[in-house]
Amino acid sequence: MTLAFILLALTLFLGITAITLLLQARSSAEVRLSRALAGDRVQTDETEQPQGVFSKFAQSVTALVGRTGVANAPEFERQLGLAGYRKPAHLQYFLTAKLLLPIVAAVSASFLVSQNVVFWVLVCGVVGYFLPDLWLSSAITRHREAVRLAMPDALDLLIICMEAGLGIDQALIRVGTELSLNHPQLSDEFRIINLEQRAGTPRIEAWRHMAERTKLEVVASFVSMLVQTDRFGTPISKSLGTFSESLRTERRQKAEELAAKTTIKMVFPLVLFIFPSMFIVLLAPAIISIKHSMGNAFQ
Repeated sequence: MTLAFILLALTLFLGITAITLLLQARSSAEVRLSRALAGDRVQTDETEQPQGVFSKFAQSVTALVGRTGVANAPEFERQLGLAGYRKPAHLQYFLTAKLLLPIVAAVSASFLVSQNVVFWVLVCGVVGYFLPDLWLSSAITRHREAVRLAMPDALDLLIICMEAGLGIDQALIRVGTELSLNHPQLSDEFRIINLEQRAGTPRIEAWRHMAERTKLEVVASFVSMLVQTDRFGTPISKSLGTFSESLRTERRQKAEELAAKTTIKMVFPLVLFIFPSMFIVLLAPAIISIKHSMGNAFQ
């Protein structure tokens, strides 16, 4: 009964997806027809890469989510942007995984488990639903940590470029280009700042947007330093040098703190794994010899 219910739900899901694909194909045909009637020349972009079956399926799932409101797609898009995934395909793949993983996990549990099938189907479905959210939270944390670790190097390069005669905006573009291989996360943030400034956003506001995206104390302090420098007319290269040195000192202190914690963290593996093995290796021969001696003594 449970297996039939799951198969029915899977069939309904695939049927809705197929209907969505047909609606998308119809809408795209109507758009081309309207352009042709308007006198526009419809051309096919030969440089566009052909989309695979999974990409089309992900697009259909995204359209289905947008029409039915099953998931909050704008909120997921914002969170993916915080994690550094800003392409439309990333949102499509995430929503596809979020909708398909519960079904796949529930169906797999129904086939693999022989007892308490309903319980394990529900558990696997819930785990499959929340697994993409856990991955997204971990990706956001990794992105923020990568930006934090790259800030001192970026500020040093920024100081060198400004002392060479570049303005802060041109130096920012140059630093973002140089960091694209070693620190792609921070390079992407600098690229967004440059695009916002080209769109007319003031410099301080663009940096504040970066601070809101990353939610890092380092970036917030840097924005405050830029505001004070702009307000009081302090040379920005000297302010950047002092701020970069403080960041390096903070990073070194953080590394020393983590190194000091390793001695405490090693206590648990020593007590649970290493000491029992040492006791067995050292005491087992003595116990065996004592047992043999006692046995010979009583014979």
